[in-house]
Amino acid sequence: MRQTLATETGRARYALRKITIEPVYGQIKPKRGMAWFMRRGRAAVQSEWRLVTATHNLLKLHSHWTAATA
Repeated sequence: MRQTLATETGRARYALRKITIEPVYGQIKPKRGMAWFMRRGRAAVQSEWRLVTATHNLLKLHSHWTAATA
């Protein structure tokens, strides 16, 4: 990580993270009640996370679609 942030390109890419990735975590945790995972084990947690993110994406698509057709 230090090597990445030591370069100008690395700093620029890392700065984009707070715009693109971090808001998703901020939306999922309070709105979906994802303070922690309900299942244990790597495979189970991966499955649960995929389901939560798929739901998040489908709800975003639905809201964009209904706004466009309204």
